[in-house]
Amino acid sequence: MSELVTIFLEPEMKASAAAGQHNFLAKVERVLRGGGLDVRFADEAERMAHVSGRALVHMWPPMTGDTLVMRRVYAYPFWAIEARDKRWEWAVARSDFEPESVDAQKAARFVANWRKRMFGDAVARREGFVYVPLQGRLGERRSFQAASPLEMVEAVLAAEAKRDVVIGLHPKESYAAQDIEALEQIEKRFARVTVVMGQMERYLPACDYVVSQNSAAAFFGYFFGKPAALFAQIDFHHIAANVHDLGVEAALGRVADMTPAFERYLWWFWQEQAINAGRPEAEAQIAARFRAQGWLT
Repeated sequence: MSELVTIFLEPEMKASAAAGQHNFLAKVERVLRGGGLDVRFADEAERMAHVSGRALVHMWPPMTGDTLVMRRVYAYPFWAIEARDKRWEWAVARSDFEPESVDAQKAARFVANWRKRMFGDAVARREGFVYVPLQGRLGERRSFQAASPLEMVEAVLAAEAKRDVVIGLHPKESYAAQDIEALEQIEKRFARVTVVMGQMERYLPACDYVVSQNSAAAFFGYFFGKPAALFAQIDFHHIAANVHDLGVEAALGRVADMTPAFERYLWWFWQEQAINAGRPEAEAQIAARFRAQGWLT
């Protein structure tokens, strides 16, 4: 009898996978069955009752040592299959980026195509402000953060004397009343501060640079050549000014003038380090991830 892999999914995703309509999961299923394993799709409600056997979950923490995590790598059709759910613990986060290993023209075409696909006709420009996209829990410093989000905002205002600062709230986050009040007080203290809800597509192409904990907005900023200072651990840290490595003063002091190999990095990060489910070689990439975890021979 073949060993079973249970794939735990949210209801909508499970229905799509069970019907064979989810591109990535259809490839995952073919790879696993081709390797001699059985596959069962299960509801997320069953997940916490799982105590043994191989399992694949979508974004949740692993339940056992035989659980792997799959997660979208910031945009479809790019995916990761990892042993951990925290992005900064993924293999790519521990890998070295070598710009010279990537063909510049190939990377430029790739980035231009994806920028057009994601952002339409938006054009990169610098309009003299810093974009600070926030996530949640603004007053709290968590273990992977060098400072709380509110402390990060204060650090930006202390380090950046000439540029305006646009603080972007995440439209899908639920913010505590005291956090909103703290931002309102900052906005009152500094005439050059504007707090907005969402609108990443408006502000990202026009900013001079990005400061964030580890928001995906900083990653997408690379598509417009926007350097980033990061206050938290994450997988796309390689070309950023990392506060954990440099300290607050050094990171904020150098970020505006950084000119890393943005296009080569994005090719490396998506095409070489992630699974591109839209490419013919996707199943080979998926199989390689499972072999690396000892699931396939």
